[in-house]
Order: sequence, then C-alpha cells, then structure tokens
Amino acid sequence: MTKADWEEEDKMIREQFNALIDACPRCQTPENKKLVTKAFELAHEAHMGMRRKSGEPYILHPIEVARIAAEEIGLGTKGVIAAILHDVVEDTDYTVEDLQNIFGEKIASIVAGLTKLEGVFDQSSSIQAENFRKLLLTMVEDVRVILIKLADRLHNMRTLNSMPEHKRLKIAGETLYFYAPLAHRLGLYAIKTELEDLSLKYELPQVFNNLSQKVKDSEEQHVEFINNFKAPIEERLKAEGYEFDVVGRHKSVYSIWSKMQKKDLPFEEIYDVLAIRVVFKPKSHLPEKTQCWAIYSMITDIYKPKPDRLRDWVSTPKANGYEALHSTVMGPDGKWVEIQIRTTRMDEIAERGFAAHWKYKGQKEKESELDKWLEMIKELLDNPDADSLEFLDDFKLNLFASEIMIFTPKGDVKVMPKGATALDFAFDIHTDIGYKCIGAKVNFKLVPLSHQLKSGDQVEIITSEKQQPKYEWLSFVTTAKAKTRIKNAFKEERKSIIAKGERILEQELHKKKLTINSRILKKILDFHKISKRDELYFKIGKGSIKLDDLHKILSTKSRNKWIRYWKLNFGMSTSKPEEVKPEPSKKKTQVVLSDNDEQDQFTIADCCNPIPGDDILAFMDESDQIILHSRKCPVALKLMSSQGNRIVSAQWESHKILSYLALINLSGIDQMGIVSKITKVISEDQNVNMRSINIESHDGIFEGNIYLYIHNTEDLNNLILNIMKIKGVHNVNRQDRIKADL
Repeated sequence: MTKADWEEEDKMIREQFNALIDACPRCQTPENKKLVTKAFELAHEAHMGMRRKSGEPYILHPIEVARIAAEEIGLGTKGVIAAILHDVVEDTDYTVEDLQNIFGEKIASIVAGLTKLEGVFDQSSSIQAENFRKLLLTMVEDVRVILIKLADRLHNMRTLNSMPEHKRLKIAGETLYFYAPLAHRLGLYAIKTELEDLSLKYELPQVFNNLSQKVKDSEEQHVEFINNFKAPIEERLKAEGYEFDVVGRHKSVYSIWSKMQKKDLPFEEIYDVLAIRVVFKPKSHLPEKTQCWAIYSMITDIYKPKPDRLRDWVSTPKANGYEALHSTVMGPDGKWVEIQIRTTRMDEIAERGFAAHWKYKGQKEKESELDKWLEMIKELLDNPDADSLEFLDDFKLNLFASEIMIFTPKGDVKVMPKGATALDFAFDIHTDIGYKCIGAKVNFKLVPLSHQLKSGDQVEIITSEKQQPKYEWLSFVTTAKAKTRIKNAFKEERKSIIAKGERILEQELHKKKLTINSRILKKILDFHKISKRDELYFKIGKGSIKLDDLHKILSTKSRNKWIRYWKLNFGMSTSKPEEVKPEPSKKKTQVVLSDNDEQDQFTIADCCNPIPGDDILAFMDESDQIILHSRKCPVALKLMSSQGNRIVSAQWESHKILSYLALINLSGIDQMGIVSKITKVISEDQNVNMRSINIESHDGIFEGNIYLYIHNTEDLNNLILNIMKIKGVHNVNRQDRIKADL
C-alpha cells in the first residue's frame, strides 16, 4: 500500500470514528470525548495492519459495533468504549490488566466478558453451547456485555457475505437459535427483527428473495390503502388536540415466513401482513394508560375491532418492558389491519429495549421483571455440572416463549412462559415448594401437578412433607428452573442407573460376541426412538427397556439404504470436523455412493425428510455418519447453532436415479368422481407413481393423503399444480414428516 493509499484509508477510518461520536450524545462532553478518543487510538494502533475477510481494515468493525451500541441500543460512554475495545484482548498483545490500568475496572470487566472464551471442554458438550453458558454468566454481572455482544453479532450478520458458505450457515443458525430470541427478551425489537431477516437471507436465500420481492410489491400496492385507512384516525386525533404520528409498516420477512410455516398458508393468505402504529405524545394531566384506551376507543368508533385480537400490554407490560395496546380492526375493502397504540416513551422502549428502559425508570426502582429474569439465569448457571446442550435447550425454551400472567393467592403477579404447569409455578416460588408439591388449586379448583396454566389463573400450591421429587416430573415441566432442580435431585441416582444400563447392554452384546459401537447403538436408538445414548442406558438400567429383541434389532437393515444412490456435492471435505479447516477457495468435494458400500454412510433425517431439490445441509455425528436435513428444519437450526463445527454444506447433484416416498395432504369440496379425477392426473404423470391413497368425506368436505414415489421437488411441485387445477380441490401441500414405520 502506498503512502497516499494509507493516508486515504486513515482519513476514512477517522471519518467513521467522528460519525460514531455524533451518534452518541453522551460521548460529546469534553471529558467523555477524550476517553472515547483514547480508546479509539489504542484500538486503531493495536489492530493496525489487520483486515477482515472482506478486505476492509479491521478497526472499522469495532467502530461499527460501538456505533450500533450507541445509536441503536442507546448505551453511554462506558459501553461505547468497551465496544471499541471488544476484540483488543483476544486479537492483540493487550491484556485485561492493561485495560484496567488505562480505563478502570468497570470497562476492563466488560471487555473481559466480551472476549471469546477458549479452553478445554468436556467432549460430550458442544463448545458453542459452553460459550453461550459463559456468555450468560458475564451478562448477569453486567447486562452491557450482552448488549454489546448483540451489536457485535448484528454487524457480523450485516457483513456475512464475505464468509464461506458453511461458516455462514453456522453463524446464521446460531443467530436465529440464540441471539435473536435474546434480543427479543431484552426488548430490542428492531435488532431482533434484523437478525431474523439476515439469518433467513443466508439460510434460505431463495425463500428470502422471493418473499422480500412480494413484500416490496405489496408495499407499493398498500400506500393508497394506508393513506385512506389512517386519514379518519388522524382527523379525530387532531380534533382531540394530540401530537402524534400514524405510520403503516409491513411485518418483517422472517415473521411473515414464520407465520406461513406455522399456519401452512401462502403469502397471499396471511391477512395481518400490514400493521398501523399510532405513536402519540401524552398530555401531562392524564395517565398514559387512560390516554391509550381513549385513542383505542376513538379508533374502534371508526373501525370495528376483531374481539379475540385485543392485546393489553399497557396494564401488564411484557417482562422485557414492552408496553402497547394491540388490536386488529376491519379496515376498508374488508381487510383486517393490526393497529398498535403507544406513547413516545413506550415506542422508544419497544425499539431500543433495556437501555431505554433505564433512561425512563432509573436503575434504583423496585426490581423489574427483567431483573428477576437475570436472577433466574444466575440460578440456572449456578449448576456447573449440567450438560451444556441440555442447559441450552432448556434456556432456549424459556427465552422466546409467550408470557402468561399468574396470580398468587395474595394477588401478586408472576410472569411465566406459555405452557407452564402448576409444578413449574411451584418451583418458580421456591425449590423446596417444588420438591414438596402434591397438587394445586387453580381458581379454587383442585388440579394435578401437570395442569397447564392459563393467563389470569390464580394458583395456590399444596405441599406435603412426605412428598419426594419424581423423575417422571420431567415429562411435563417446561421451565428451565424446574427441569434443572428436578435433574439435580436425581443426578447421582441417574448416573448409577446409566452405568448399570451400559453394563447390561455390554453383557447382552458379549453373548453375541459383539461390542458396543456407534453402528449398533444407532440401530438400538432408532428402534426405541431415543435420541441420546444416556437416555437409552437409563431406560435399560431401570428395566423399562428389555433387550429380548436385540437379535431382531441388529438384523434389521436401515430404511435409508436408497440414499447410497444419490450423488451429492459437499462444501467441505468429509474428514472429522475437528480436523477440518476449510478455505473459501477450496473446491467442493463430490461424493458418489454406490450399492457396493458396505455401510450406510448417509442417512435422511426423519424430522424433515428432505428430497432431491430441497435446500439441504449435512450434519456429521460423533461416529462420522452424515445425516441430511432440510435447511428450514428446526432440528437443523439447533445443530447449526450448537454444533456448527459439524455442519457440512451440501446440495443435490443429480437425482433421477431412484424414486423417493413423499406424502401430500389435500382437501376440498366433495363432488361426484373427485377421487377418479385426482388418480387420473397422477397416473398420467410419467415422473410420479402412487403408492396409496386415503380420502375421507364428511359434511360435503373431503380430506385425504396420498403417498407417492417421486424423483425430486420439481416433479412433486408440478404434480401439486396439476391437482390444484381440478375443480373442487382447494388445498394441496407436501407433508415433510412421514411416519417412521413406512
């Protein structure tokens, strides 16, 4: 690089730094500006000569992270300084002690929390899961750690294009599984939304691009609709003397896609794609809550509300501090429109979350729900022996769950995740109450421990000194706290039962002159539909699984033998994940399997049944077996996030070699001869063969399913289109999950 180029680059870097200062109001006092500049100069010098994968100077990354922390999250001077320095300890010769001497203990501790954690972990645990655990531990000490980490993740996602594909999949999966829900829990709605959209963009690029275009097209169509819809509302608010802003917005691409998946609907049938937001400046002489309801009343005078779609988060805010009134009303042209009513304060908290909450409420007020949540995390983390992946599963379950409000007998409110049971509530009050719980009274009616609670229930826990915790409780509790406490009670007993179960299996195999290996274990696990070997040993040890059928199990051949015939392209070599260090420039490894293979090296995941033409990825398990998943499969998402080092990008190379079983569901208006019309379309298709058909009719409506042998998704989609053309057929869709016995 010439001197002129270097000077030009340095000028650009300093311009970016000045933009950061402008974005941080609290950094602009002379004293604070001096501190931030000092941090920048240190980081600039420390990262000198380092470049990102994209080729840009590395220092631009911490500057951008600090800018997101200041501008989009609202952190102050200490947070901005820590963000600028967040990679200094990991990537340069500076130590935490150096930073403590220069900037003080608080900033140094935040940077220490942000420094990526390396070390030797238990082989049964995922390194990523263990890192998440330690990250949460630092978050409990100072929530700014996780806020800056989210800013760091957001900038990494914005610049993910420069990474090789298998890295993009890992980072995107990790983001969707862990970081986006965490941003949601901390009230960072704007960041959560962008993280979700970017994850979808890299995991399913075609889906993202198609949906983005549809959203863009519908936005243009909706401009006139929005203007007509909001005109009478604006007129009424002006007449009442409010300062306000009424804006129309589309839901995010990811939230639309998610709703399409959950409800199995096309884009055109998602009715609440559009939302109107009313943000007003409250009048000083009236409570905010009163004014929100007054505006709701004005709007429902103009448009009729949908009775079951009113959400009141003004009276009982969400645990992350979110406050608003939501309703769905019938707008012009018979279209349902979601409307959100917020004050300017509520709007800032909704978009910027926790940091904005501090600004309005101060840190010395009574404990908030968020503080209680952080305390709950700390309790979970106090158990150092818990399996990292199990911990992450339990934590994730409670992270993104909808919330319900439960009342104690004295009228206090407890926020619980949706689906929580009476026993979850008992453990939420206190561990000892959970252990001694024998039942509960919900709204004064006696219910069992497994009773699922609903929002608004008043719950009284009934205990007995004779009660002991039972391992079966794990089958119906949902909160991470309850699961952890129950597991703790049985930890030692469970270990001995697992060891006993392993010995029993070894003895039975020894009689057949066999030893335990990954292939034998996989057959036994598949037969009993168990995912973890410890769970298998536990059930054998307890006697709930007998080994009388062992000969039959071991002699069965894998259902997925056909997969040997497919030709696949893999984005990295098929050596052990720990040894693989792929380079972006490496050519793809092509693997061709034939019927001469003695072992089943590749299997199709039962959870999502990908077929040729689907977007897929491959996961390499502990025995080097490659399992193919659809990229949109929830199990694949979990694997990408928790065991990303075992993910192999893959795609179908050729596929009209063998047929694969697929299942389609269909429904419509029952008419004479409808079944013969459907079977005629299938029989005329040269690329598809029918295995079985089951159609049932009731009250003039028919529903049914058809098992088909097909070559790929293109043939299946063409057939679905042809069936949809039949008069009377209203809905045809592919079902991913096929029963295991087929």
